[in-house]
Amino acid sequence: MYAVIEDSGSQFKVSEGDVIRVDLRELDEKTSEIEFDRVLLIGGKGKPKIGTPLVDKAKVTADVLTEVRGEKITIIKYKRRKNYRRKRGHRQRFLRVKISGIQA
Repeated sequence: MYAVIEDSGSQFKVSEGDVIRVDLRELDEKTSEIEFDRVLLIGGKGKPKIGTPLVDKAKVTADVLTEVRGEKITIIKYKRRKNYRRKRGHRQRFLRVKISGIQA
Protein backbone atom coordinates (compact mmCIF):
# COMPACT_ATOMS: atom_id res chain seq x y z
CA MET A 1 0.00 0.00 0.00
CA TYR A 2 1.27 3.47 -0.85
CA ALA A 3 0.06 7.04 -0.54
CA VAL A 4 0.82 10.42 -2.04
CA ILE A 5 0.95 13.12 0.63
CA GLU A 6 1.46 16.86 0.50
CA ASP A 7 3.59 18.70 3.03
CA SER A 8 4.71 22.34 2.80
CA GLY A 9 4.02 22.55 -0.93
CA SER A 10 5.88 19.32 -1.79
CA GLN A 11 4.36 15.96 -2.71
CA PHE A 12 5.82 12.64 -1.59
CA LYS A 13 4.96 9.08 -2.64
CA VAL A 14 5.38 6.99 0.52
CA SER A 15 4.78 3.48 1.75
CA GLU A 16 5.26 1.94 5.20
CA GLY A 17 8.89 1.83 6.28
CA ASP A 18 10.07 4.64 3.98
CA VAL A 19 12.35 7.32 5.43
CA ILE A 20 11.72 10.78 3.96
CA ARG A 21 12.98 14.30 4.58
CA VAL A 22 10.33 16.97 5.24
CA ASP A 23 10.61 20.65 6.13
CA LEU A 24 11.52 21.43 9.71
CA ARG A 25 8.68 22.39 12.02
CA GLU A 26 8.50 23.38 15.64
CA LEU A 27 7.67 20.37 17.79
CA ASP A 28 7.69 19.70 21.51
CA GLU A 29 10.62 17.64 22.74
CA LYS A 30 8.18 14.90 23.78
CA THR A 31 6.68 14.63 20.29
CA SER A 32 7.81 11.43 18.61
CA GLU A 33 5.11 11.10 15.95
CA ILE A 34 3.76 13.33 13.15
CA GLU A 35 0.44 12.95 11.36
CA PHE A 36 0.03 13.99 7.72
CA ASP A 37 -3.65 14.61 6.95
CA ARG A 38 -3.23 16.03 3.42
CA VAL A 39 -3.43 12.71 1.55
CA LEU A 40 -3.95 13.09 -2.20
CA LEU A 41 -4.05 9.42 -3.27
CA ILE A 42 -4.04 5.95 -1.72
CA GLY A 43 -3.22 2.94 -3.88
CA GLY A 44 -1.81 -0.53 -3.82
CA LYS A 45 -4.46 -3.19 -3.23
CA GLY A 46 -7.45 -3.04 -5.56
CA LYS A 47 -8.72 0.22 -6.98
CA PRO A 48 -6.87 3.41 -5.93
CA LYS A 49 -8.66 6.14 -3.95
CA ILE A 50 -8.09 9.50 -5.60
CA GLY A 51 -8.94 12.64 -3.66
CA THR A 52 -10.70 15.69 -5.04
CA PRO A 53 -8.35 17.26 -3.90
CA LEU A 54 -7.94 15.21 -0.67
CA VAL A 55 -9.01 11.70 0.33
CA ASP A 56 -11.63 11.88 3.12
CA LYS A 57 -10.62 10.55 6.56
CA ALA A 58 -7.21 9.39 5.35
CA LYS A 59 -4.00 10.03 7.23
CA VAL A 60 -0.39 8.94 7.26
CA THR A 61 1.54 8.66 10.51
CA ALA A 62 5.31 8.91 10.82
CA ASP A 63 7.89 8.56 13.58
CA VAL A 64 10.34 11.44 14.03
CA LEU A 65 13.92 10.21 13.69
CA THR A 66 16.21 13.25 13.76
CA GLU A 67 16.90 16.72 12.46
CA VAL A 68 19.34 16.89 9.53
CA ARG A 69 20.86 19.59 7.35
CA GLY A 70 20.76 19.51 3.58
CA GLU A 71 23.59 20.07 1.16
CA LYS A 72 25.20 23.48 0.96
CA ILE A 73 23.83 25.88 -1.62
CA THR A 74 26.14 28.66 -2.84
CA ILE A 75 24.67 32.01 -3.89
CA ILE A 76 26.90 34.27 -5.99
CA LYS A 77 26.06 37.83 -7.05
CA TYR A 78 28.23 39.55 -9.64
CA LYS A 79 28.08 42.75 -11.66
CA ARG A 80 30.62 43.16 -14.41
CA ARG A 81 32.91 46.19 -14.53
CA LYS A 82 31.62 47.43 -11.14
CA ASN A 83 33.94 45.50 -8.78
CA TYR A 84 30.84 43.97 -7.13
CA ARG A 85 31.03 40.34 -5.98
CA ARG A 86 29.14 38.66 -3.16
CA LYS A 87 29.27 35.01 -2.13
CA ARG A 88 26.90 33.50 0.43
CA GLY A 89 26.10 29.96 1.47
CA HIS A 90 23.05 28.31 2.98
CA ARG A 91 22.19 24.89 4.44
CA GLN A 92 18.50 24.13 4.89
CA ARG A 93 17.38 22.21 7.98
CA PHE A 94 15.08 19.21 7.53
CA LEU A 95 13.31 16.62 9.66
CA ARG A 96 13.87 12.91 8.90
CA VAL A 97 10.76 10.81 9.51
CA LYS A 98 9.95 7.13 9.03
CA ILE A 99 6.46 6.28 7.75
CA SER A 100 4.78 3.99 10.27
CA GLY A 101 1.21 3.67 9.01
CA ILE A 102 -1.27 4.55 6.26
CA GLN A 103 -4.96 4.72 7.16
CA ALA A 104 -7.60 5.04 4.46
